Amino acid sequence: MTILALNDVDLTLPSRAGPVHILKNVSFTAEAGEAIGIVGPSGSGKTSLLMVIAGLESVTRGHISVNGTTLHDKGEEALSRFRRDAIGIIFQSFHLIPTLNALENVAIPLEFKGARDAASKARAGLERVGLGHRLTHYPGQLSGGEQQRVAIARALASGARVLLADEPTGNLDQETGKAIIDLLFDLKAREGATLLLVTHDPALARRCGRLLDVRDGEVSEHKKRGTTA
Repeated sequence: MTILALNDVDLTLPSRAGPVHILKNVSFTAEAGEAIGIVGPSGSGKTSLLMVIAGLESVTRGHISVNGTTLHDKGEEALSRFRRDAIGIIFQSFHLIPTLNALENVAIPLEFKGARDAASKARAGLERVGLGHRLTHYPGQLSGGEQQRVAIARALASGARVLLADEPTGNLDQETGKAIIDLLFDLKAREGATLLLVTHDPALARRCGRLLDVRDGEVSEHKKRGTTA
């Protein structure tokens, strides 16, 4: 089942030096449950690719469909609902709200969705990532690995079918990063979600079933044999 499709997507953004062509004629599809690694040099357009899939940047040309929802014809309110219901985003820098504890950070997307049992679902999500004992701790009281676990629980809280991870281990030491990636792939498999993972780590990229190489805004696929995802 195809859950994600990009067709002839271009993204051009203004700058002081003139328009910058960030993504160029990008077309690919992803099936439900796939893990896709996105690799390439810094500044090549990898993060921008995730942003257009999440509806956080509007494409200049082309069409994107995620879980049956087309993005090009949606206003901001509809795109917000789409992100709430279909997309989970995991950032390198965690992006937790510092004044809310772990439970409250995970409950936010559920409350936006109108879930009556937001707190109990958030608690279950934190227990799945091994933080059932840290529910009332604030981000400043958690280690980097624990903060990323909270971010993963938040990304999965609303039953997202597509997970977008942008260098999720970039701010973690090697051992903690490996534990986070093991957790992310395990949860992806259990939830049946599709994972798009931006990484500079070749070993991490090899865990994905497919590799997309982004260079100067153009996307090409690398064929590979065997996966452990």
